[in-house]
Amino acid sequence: MWQIVGHDSVVTQLRNSIAEDRVSHAYLFTGAPHIGKRTLSLNLAQALNCKEEERPCGHCTSCHKIEEGIHPDVRIIDLHHQALLRGETLAQQNELRIDTVRAVEADISLRPFEGQRKVFIIPEAEIMNPQAANCLLKTLEEPPPHAVLLLTASDARLLLPTIVSRCQVFGLRLLPTDVIAKELERRWGVSEAQASLIARLSEGRMGWAITAAQDAMTLTQREERLQQLLALPNVGRIDRLDYAAQLSHHPHLIGEVLELWLSWWRDLLLVRSGCEEMITNVDLFAPLEKQASKHSPRDLSGFMKAIRRTMMQLELNANPRLALEVLMLDLPVGTD
Repeated sequence: MWQIVGHDSVVTQLRNSIAEDRVSHAYLFTGAPHIGKRTLSLNLAQALNCKEEERPCGHCTSCHKIEEGIHPDVRIIDLHHQALLRGETLAQQNELRIDTVRAVEADISLRPFEGQRKVFIIPEAEIMNPQAANCLLKTLEEPPPHAVLLLTASDARLLLPTIVSRCQVFGLRLLPTDVIAKELERRWGVSEAQASLIARLSEGRMGWAITAAQDAMTLTQREERLQQLLALPNVGRIDRLDYAAQLSHHPHLIGEVLELWLSWWRDLLLVRSGCEEMITNVDLFAPLEKQASKHSPRDLSGFMKAIRRTMMQLELNANPRLALEVLMLDLPVGTD
């Protein structure tokens, strides 16, 4: 059974390609973080190795092994995997390197050990450095018939065009709020009120919603980060730059924090424009209303542009500390 929620047309196409034995040697799933790209990749890996009539069945030994991450023919090539290969800590990893992809190149030529196909999943493929990307390109040019590569990325434009051209590309779209809320109630037993709130906060990302429903710390961390953001306009430049330095030491959090900031400043602009019914952070309307009154629409839209610019710079491997320091200097102070 496919576990992915809300991407029925993509699932239908993948299911038909398997049934008709038209499986591509490489797929690229794109979309926002936490939208379901990894879940879809694992589901496809299960379907390719499941021996039941309805694939994936979710009950056979192969499906269970893939779900638990112990199937010998299904590998997830990410920073965790690279850290293990290199005998380093996760904190030392910030990009996929050529030796990691070379290990894939060596392994992919071997026949499956117990499954029907070898599947290599590369989440966040955009974090490959140029040498690793070019090495992967060689593998994509002449893949063995028993192997399938599954790449995910937030945007296909962040990958080499030659890599994208050798993959079958599927873009995953943000889901409607009501779809997420209903699934949280039905599958995860979340109360109607809590499901509605989480669905609104998720901004269409089912993966984030599931995590928030299962781990209360997700919402707690969100509120803590927003409280830090609320405090920044009221402190001096030195404190802002110090905050930028501290955040730069946690590169795996920067993208998530900036996405949250963008959501907050978008809400400020909506409140300032009288469109309160469209905001995302519905549980914090009072702070939104108070802060929105201190900024002009021009300042709000200007800082949203600054956040997007910073996100793009970081995707292009800009120095995180410098990019965040510039963003902190662009932060509008507001008026009382």
